[in-house]
Amino acid sequence: MIWGQADLLEKLRELARNFWWTWQPNVVELFRELDPALWRETGHNPVEFLQKLSHDQLSKRASEMALHSRVDYAFRRLNEYLKNEDSWGATYASMFRARPVAYFSAEFGLHESLPIYSGGLGVLAGDHLKSASDLGVPLVGIGLFYAQGYFRQSLDDKGWQIENYLNADPKLLPVDPALGPDGKPVIVRVETQSGVLQARVWRVEVGRTSLLLLDSNVPENSESDRALTARLYGGDARVRIRQELLLGVGGVRALQALNIDPSVLHLNEGHSAFAVLEMIRFMMESEEIPFGEAVRDVAARTVFTTHTPVAAGHDRFGASLIDEHLGKLRESLRLSHEDFMGLGRVFPGDSGEPFCMTVLALKLSRHANGVSALHGQVSRRMWQPLYPQLSEEQVPIGHITNGVHALSWIAPQMLVIYNSYLGGGWERRMRHPEAWTDVHKIEDGELWETHQILKAQMIEFIRRRLVEQYTRRKEPPEILEKVSQALDLEVLTLGFARRFATYKRAGLVLLDAERIARIVNSSNRPIQLVFAGKAHPEDHLGKELIQAIAHMARDDRFSHRLVFIEDYDMNTARQLVQGVDVWLNNPRRPQEASGTSGEKALLNGVLNCSILDGWWAEAYDGSNGFSIGRGRSHSNPATQDERDHRELLETLTNEVVPLYYDRDASNLPRGWIKRQKAALRSLAWRFNADRMVMDYVQNAYLPAAGGLPCEVGK
Repeated sequence: MIWGQADLLEKLRELARNFWWTWQPNVVELFRELDPALWRETGHNPVEFLQKLSHDQLSKRASEMALHSRVDYAFRRLNEYLKNEDSWGATYASMFRARPVAYFSAEFGLHESLPIYSGGLGVLAGDHLKSASDLGVPLVGIGLFYAQGYFRQSLDDKGWQIENYLNADPKLLPVDPALGPDGKPVIVRVETQSGVLQARVWRVEVGRTSLLLLDSNVPENSESDRALTARLYGGDARVRIRQELLLGVGGVRALQALNIDPSVLHLNEGHSAFAVLEMIRFMMESEEIPFGEAVRDVAARTVFTTHTPVAAGHDRFGASLIDEHLGKLRESLRLSHEDFMGLGRVFPGDSGEPFCMTVLALKLSRHANGVSALHGQVSRRMWQPLYPQLSEEQVPIGHITNGVHALSWIAPQMLVIYNSYLGGGWERRMRHPEAWTDVHKIEDGELWETHQILKAQMIEFIRRRLVEQYTRRKEPPEILEKVSQALDLEVLTLGFARRFATYKRAGLVLLDAERIARIVNSSNRPIQLVFAGKAHPEDHLGKELIQAIAHMARDDRFSHRLVFIEDYDMNTARQLVQGVDVWLNNPRRPQEASGTSGEKALLNGVLNCSILDGWWAEAYDGSNGFSIGRGRSHSNPATQDERDHRELLETLTNEVVPLYYDRDASNLPRGWIKRQKAALRSLAWRFNADRMVMDYVQNAYLPAAGGLPCEVGK
C-alpha cells in the first residue's frame, strides 16, 4: 500500500474508534460508500469493516470518491471537536474537570455495532453520554462488557421467538484495554465469601466522554465466572447479584485504579447501587471515619435515577445471597448482618423481607428522581413507606424527564431541512424554545416530500428484512415474492416497536381482529401496521404476544398491511422512527416511566398517538399529536384494557385517519403538516438529551458536588 493510502487508512481507523462518528451523517455515509454490501454485512461496525475491506477496494474507491479530502475533513472535525473548550460545560460544569461525574448503568446503547443494551434504559444511557460530550460535561460511564450481548431474535415457522447468542470479538470492536498509571491493563478484584471475582476493564471513547466496561472473561476466574458478564439480563439471581457486584464495587475500583476520583456518583437504576457501599468503605478506610459519617458524605454526592414504576421490576435478593457476596464488604463496613440487610429493606426489622437494590439506592442517596413528571408522582407513592414521617408529596423523589440525543436519531434528510430553516448552529441551540420558532416557515411541500422519501426508505428496508426472515425459514418462492411487496407508500402507516413487556400492550390495537381488518382494508382510507420488539427470554406472555402478531401477519385479511420485523435493535429503531407516519404507544397507565422512542419519532416529524403516560402526559397539548383517552386508570386491568382499546380505535378512526387523508388540490395533507410543525415547535426543545443533561447538571450534579442547593427532590 502506498504511503498516502496508509495515512488514509490510519485516519479512517481513528475515526472508527470513537463513537462520535455515529452522530455524524457525513462520516456514516463515508464508510457506507466505501462498500455498501460489506458495510451492511458487518452490522455497520467500522472497525470490523475496515479490517475486511480489501486494499484494492480502498484504492478504487479512494479515487472515485475524492476520499482523501473527505477523510481529512472528517478527521479534522473530530480533533477540533475533542479539543474545543468553548462549550456549555466549560461555563456551567467546569468544576467536574478535576473530578468528573461517574455514571453507572447496567447497559449502554451507543450503536447497534456494540450490542450491550436491551432497550430504552441502555439507549437512554448512551444518549446521556453523547449529550454530555456535546455539552462538554466531564463524565465517565461505567458498565459491563457483554460479549454475547442481549440476544439476536428470530422467529420459527410457528412464530415463536428463538434467542441466539453470538460471541463478540473485542478485536473487531472499538474497545481498548484501560491502562493504569503504570501503563498496564487494569484488572479489578472483588472479594466474596466464596472466592474472588476478577475483571479486566475496556475503554470506549464516546466523543469527549469515556465509557469503562468490566469484563469477567479473564483466565484468573473460574469457568462460570468467566461467563458471568457474557449475557445481559441472563441467568438466575446468583448470576444477577454477581454481575451487579462487579458493576458497582468493581466499577468504583476501576475508577480508583485509573486515578479517577469522581465528585458525583450517578446510579442509572438500582443495578449499580453497590457502588455506594464500596465508596463508603473506601471513605471509612482512607479518612478513618465511622460508617455514619461516611454515609453522610457519600450519600450527599450520590444521584439516583429510578426507571421502574412497577414493584416487581426492582431487583431483590435473599439474605443468603447477600451474605455470600457482600459479607466481606459488610465486615469492612463494621455492620452486623441484620443492620446490613436493613439497608436494603423498607422495614429494616422484617427478617423476611429481601434486600432491594432500589431501597439501598434511595437510602444512600440524597438526590433521587424519576424520569417524567407522572413517574415522579408514581415513585413517591410507591416508596412513601420508606419515609413514614413524610406525606406522599414530601417524599424526596423529584423528576427529570428523559430526552434523546437528537443528532443520533434525526434522519440526514431532516437535518437538511433544519439547517435550511432554523439557522446555522441550530443544533447547539436546540434545547431552547426559540431555536424552533421558525419551524412554521418550512414549506409544506418540502416537509411532506422529505417525509415520503424517509417512508419509502423505511419500506425498502422492511421488505429486505422480511425477505431475509422468510428465506431463513425456507419459505416457498410465492411467499417471498409476497413479502417483497409488503406495505404501500400511500397508506397511513403506524409503527409500534419496543420491548414486548406485557404492560406495553403491543397487541391492544389488534384485540378486535374483525374491526381492525375492516380499518386496514378500507377502500379509500386504509392503514398498515409495523411491529418490532423482543420479549425477555423468560417472558412467555411476551413471546405469546409476538407469536399472535406473527400469525396475524400471515392472515390473508392483513396481507401486505401488517408486518413483524425480527431482531429489533438500534438500526431497526432508527429506520422506523424516521419513516412511519404515526408512532403508536399504548402502555397500561401509569406503568410507562417515560417512553423515549416517541421522542425520537417526534424529532423526525412523526406524530405520536399515545396513552397519556410517561413523557406524553406532559407533552400533549391537543394540537401536537393524538391522545388515546383522557389519562384515566382503572383498578381492574381487564376493564382498563377494554376501555383503552375502544378509545384507541376511536382516536384512529375519528382523528388520525381523517386528518391524514384530508388532501388539498396538491395532494398535501395540510392539517397533518400543521400538526407536525406544532409538535416540533412545542416539543423538540424539551425532549432532547441536551436539555436533560443540563437539568441533571444544574439540579443534581452541582448540588451533589456542593455547588448549589438541591432542587430535584422538590
